[in-house]
Amino acid sequence: MQNQTGLDPRPGHPQEVAPDVRCILAPNPSPMTLHGTNTYIIGGTDLAVIDPGPDHADHLKAILAAVGPHQQITHILVTHAHVDHSPLSRALSQATGAPVLAFGDAVAGRSPVMQQLAAQGLAGGGEGVDRDFVPDQCLPHGAIVSGSGWTLEAVWTPGHFGNHLCFGFNDILFSGDLVMGWASSLVSPPDGDLSDFMASCIALRRRNDRLYLSGHGAPVNDPRARLDWLIAHRRRREADILRALAEGPATAETLARRIYTDTAALLLPAAARNVFAHLIDLAGKSTVRAEPEMSWHARFHLG
Repeated sequence: MQNQTGLDPRPGHPQEVAPDVRCILAPNPSPMTLHGTNTYIIGGTDLAVIDPGPDHADHLKAILAAVGPHQQITHILVTHAHVDHSPLSRALSQATGAPVLAFGDAVAGRSPVMQQLAAQGLAGGGEGVDRDFVPDQCLPHGAIVSGSGWTLEAVWTPGHFGNHLCFGFNDILFSGDLVMGWASSLVSPPDGDLSDFMASCIALRRRNDRLYLSGHGAPVNDPRARLDWLIAHRRRREADILRALAEGPATAETLARRIYTDTAALLLPAAARNVFAHLIDLAGKSTVRAEPEMSWHARFHLG
């Protein structure tokens, strides 16, 4: 793997990434997580932990070892309920007595169309949902969480996941998996929603955050430029799908084969999930229609 500029790629080693912010890398590298999950510790006396990460004993030890003799973990915050972000929150809460705070459980924040698809039996495409995740306290959009010397603002940003929160801290945004510098965010229905993703990106662009600290990879030093790229990337993919549909009605899987002609067969299922996310968004804008109804197996037509 390439080194991630600006962060120590060794798991378990706390690194200061901003004033009163340290990052500890979890030992869960993969094609979906790069070097692993970034766990952030905020504060000097009362500490907040953002995204404890996967249920891994060594990572729990590393987080607890980063707590000094005159410090205590008072809050545990989770950006979203994927298995590389939330499961360790339970063990960390048991070890420290700190409550777990998040937008809601693993199905919170889903749009009506995603609720409908889930009711039909559509499940995630293998991204790994922490289905047992339930926070001790739910944070609505705009909620404020404070400790000694720090204040965090909860910013509800569904798209990658329905219960996804970012957290504002001074001029820094902990952007979870919604905005990362090393890869575009995965959007896989019914947990991911492209309509929500685009709306969240546009909403974040109206903020004035100087720096994004994301769930994986290095800090994002030019947030607006990265948001502009993500929005343009999705709009280009939408145009590809519409051109492919001009060849005739098709399912998401058929469209993926038409569009991703240079993609290895092993990666086509993920590509099809991405196409399906776009088709749901396009149907919501009445640009395409699904027959006989919106579902994974539907055939999509222009108009």
